[in-house]
Amino acid sequence: MFEKTKAFCDSFLELGVPGFDLAVYQDGKCILRYMNGYSDLENKVKMTGDERYNIYSCSKVITCVAAMQLWEKGLFSLEDKLSDYMPEFKDMTVKTENGIQKAEHPILIRHLFEMTAGFSYHCRSPHIITAISETDGRCPTRETMKYLAKEPLLFEPGDRWEYSLCHDVLAALVEIISGEKFETYVKKNIFDIVGMSRSSFMLPEEELNTIAEQYRFENGRAVNVGKNIVSYKLGSEYASGGAGGISTVDDYIKFLEALRTHKLLKVETLKLMMTDRLTEWQKRTYWTQATHGYGLGVRCPKGNKQYTDFGWGGAACAYLAVDVENKISLFFGAHLLSSPAQGLRSMLYR
Repeated sequence: MFEKTKAFCDSFLELGVPGFDLAVYQDGKCILRYMNGYSDLENKVKMTGDERYNIYSCSKVITCVAAMQLWEKGLFSLEDKLSDYMPEFKDMTVKTENGIQKAEHPILIRHLFEMTAGFSYHCRSPHIITAISETDGRCPTRETMKYLAKEPLLFEPGDRWEYSLCHDVLAALVEIISGEKFETYVKKNIFDIVGMSRSSFMLPEEELNTIAEQYRFENGRAVNVGKNIVSYKLGSEYASGGAGGISTVDDYIKFLEALRTHKLLKVETLKLMMTDRLTEWQKRTYWTQATHGYGLGVRCPKGNKQYTDFGWGGAACAYLAVDVENKISLFFGAHLLSSPAQGLRSMLYR
């Protein structure tokens, strides 16, 4: 069974992906687990299915679920101003054709989920560089937002979709509302509940060796770039809600199945999360507008229901898809930044 799917995955190896691990569940049962290639190219270590990855933007779905758990408890409204919880975001500035001006509209919490707040993904912007310096390289999650708030927005909140640090800000918001460190909240309310014993948003330094070898595709080949999260972990105490997750295929598929079966969020909440929220004006800058809409932190079905999955992907080629209608969960694990297969991953589900 699934010979075409397996052959398609194997074609990634021919493109230069060192190795991969695919898990597909339907109605609670594993219907496909297929891996091939190497987790360690230099030493020719074959994939075992036990690899621990930096999942980068696949972290975003976990972060949004954590925030929506708090929303379910009535602890905030999507229409609340972000500044009601984080005062530093009250008087924002914005880049315009006439230079930097005072922003006319406030950032709302829903803008964080929707990637429409106006932030950039410039992880080495002037004020973030200052944050790294002034905190001696620690960049505590909550404190770092006070520096980010000094950066001018790219556009007025709500004007367009822009991939950015929105979900990192959302992680800090989870800290404020829950009263716990983001990584602690996620461990208690998601990882421990689901049984994700090898997942973390704050890996102890002594466990770095448990991460699989990580590569970047450069000049037609995979180059080892070490095991640390590249670019997005701003400091030693920074839990990046947008790109700081570490997990395994076995762990992450547990998360997706728990999400699909409403063990982490109520039926109505998940439905809200996977409902297209972007206006036609906002969609002009959205990446996958041809096939999907964008909900609360995930690509999601459009009105025509051409595709019924929701999910996202990560910078090192990881990819997730959940189809509630057809009771399917899919997770593709890999560890190659700038992967030549990055644009092909969506075909795994389709």
